[in-house]
Amino acid sequence: MKLRTSLIKPRAPSLRAAPARSMRAAAAAARRWGWLGGLLGAMVAVVACAPASWLAGAVAQGTGQRVLLAEAQGTVWAGSAMLILTGGSGSQDAATLPGRVAWDLGLAGRALQLNLRQDCCLNGTVSLQIRPGLGRTEVKLLPQGGWVGQWPSGLLSGLGTPWNTLRLGGAIRFSAPEGLTLQQAAGRWQMQGSADIEVLNASSPLTTLEQLGSYRLRLSSNPEGQVQTQLSTSEGALQLTGEGMVGPKGLRFRGEARASEGNEAALNNLLNIIGRRDGERSVISIG
Repeated sequence: MKLRTSLIKPRAPSLRAAPARSMRAAAAAARRWGWLGGLLGAMVAVVACAPASWLAGAVAQGTGQRVLLAEAQGTVWAGSAMLILTGGSGSQDAATLPGRVAWDLGLAGRALQLNLRQDCCLNGTVSLQIRPGLGRTEVKLLPQGGWVGQWPSGLLSGLGTPWNTLRLGGAIRFSAPEGLTLQQAAGRWQMQGSADIEVLNASSPLTTLEQLGSYRLRLSSNPEGQVQTQLSTSEGALQLTGEGMVGPKGLRFRGEARASEGNEAALNNLLNIIGRRDGERSVISIG
């Protein structure tokens, strides 16, 4: 007896199913892109509207609570605040600059450019270019053509000892006519260029003299990028000299202070405070 077999042909897929699956896949992809776009938009909005308090927190943390931006207003990109110097975390000493410092932050090629303005103390607009990188950061002070800033010397009292004891009067002026570049790599800073920090018409209640004098601290870089310091007296009853270097272990400075002829008695107490007394001179040693 012969068995008959019949071949059963598979049914062809429905022509209507393929377009339906394609439409569902396209809709799912559109939803994913929509969520991604929304997330990116939210991130951009958060960055664009980042409050100035975020910058204040970063500055405080980065300086060990020695520089504070109080009453910060605006955003990270454009804002203002009161600038306060302190002796660090837990210090009771603090000094506030008169007036608010204003800033705006934007792109300048591959760098961030920070523009600072402060009516009381800055010479017009002071601009810094910041180039962050992998394990390296460069901060460049653009040429100003003259002095950069001038502040009351009493501001230093906020840094604590010995400034809170000296209670200096007068003014501090910072100049870098050709600009200045600082580079940070592997936790170490290097400098290119030079700058002057001048103390003008300094005074102190620790002496009966109306003024102590005017002084200049020259900062310059050597071929290795280390910062060399040289202290000199422009004029005054208190004569200061010294030199040092800022290296991997911080500042090392050696100098001395003397009273000009006829002012020994008036400066005797001050000379005992600012250094180790050695006869008529006071030896200053840091680091």
